[in-house]
Amino acid sequence: MKCLLIVTGRGLGGDAMIALNTMSALEKRGVECDVALDESAPGLLFEKNGYSWHKISVPQAGGHSATKLSALKGALKLISATFKARKAIKKSKADFVLGILGGGAIVASLGGKFARKPTFSLISTPLDSRVCPKFNHCYILPELNKFRWDKLPKNMEKSFYPLSDDMGKGESDIALQKLKQYPNFDENKKTIVFSSGSSIFKGIIDGINIVADKTDEYNLVLVGLPLKDEYYDLIDENKIIYAGYIDWINHLFKFADLTVLTDDGVSLEEAFTNGKPIVALARVKWGRYQNMAGVFKGAMIESDVGDVYESIQEAFENYDSLQENALYYGDVCMNAADNLADSILKKVE
Repeated sequence: MKCLLIVTGRGLGGDAMIALNTMSALEKRGVECDVALDESAPGLLFEKNGYSWHKISVPQAGGHSATKLSALKGALKLISATFKARKAIKKSKADFVLGILGGGAIVASLGGKFARKPTFSLISTPLDSRVCPKFNHCYILPELNKFRWDKLPKNMEKSFYPLSDDMGKGESDIALQKLKQYPNFDENKKTIVFSSGSSIFKGIIDGINIVADKTDEYNLVLVGLPLKDEYYDLIDENKIIYAGYIDWINHLFKFADLTVLTDDGVSLEEAFTNGKPIVALARVKWGRYQNMAGVFKGAMIESDVGDVYESIQEAFENYDSLQENALYYGDVCMNAADNLADSILKKVE
């Protein structure tokens, strides 16, 4: 059996990781997987993992930050994108199609319909959640408000983000050795990791600077690459440890005492799998409010950027309870990829 995954984005970040983790779960069940990306995507994450890909068109409307104009521009490109997707599906001889988020999910829905192949979509944005359920079965991820519904339409199911098998197997000693390379790291202090994913948004820098200005009792570690070059000037490496883009985040999460993350994305689950509570900063990315505390109940504290120091104090005061719930959700999330693959294959068969 063969699956073609149509993936939004550039093949570098979170969308690509979701695809790779899902592919791994499918491959463990004997499914051969092909990938399709936008023709402009460098696809470095797939290349690193030994995959080539079909070059098609995957219009993007901006995801959660989509405007009416960007959505319209994306829609105008859908006609040619649909037929390029149909051609790739036929060429790959796929038995079924899986669309990964945003434009990838939408193009998969339309291309799969025209290719007359069973199609599934992972959806998390306002636009893909409106379009994809009209054509095929969908798996909704935690950012969508529907994830909190007790009852869903028959063609929708909930799914946590599929994670890699080793995500919950972080090793504290590895992170410790790497952190010792920074002159301002103090092994006797508690460590807090700040991250907004692979890209650092300004709000997460503002948050870490607020804490750094109020106290020096913690090792404050900032992870990721600034979204804009001018953000580098806001990072004071005398007060914080700037780790940049790293491939040892699971080890760092395992070592850290607490994480301060944005209220979206796969990083939340990655922290939980390593048993770490979260202070979730709201409205950092494009002003969005995701209500992740309504999904991961009792495992995180929501905070505005300006209140981050007080929220960190609250987290440490309630640490045992928060960690117990974080470990519970970590176990649930580690099963997400297998549950997703089993659900898809049951419907295909």
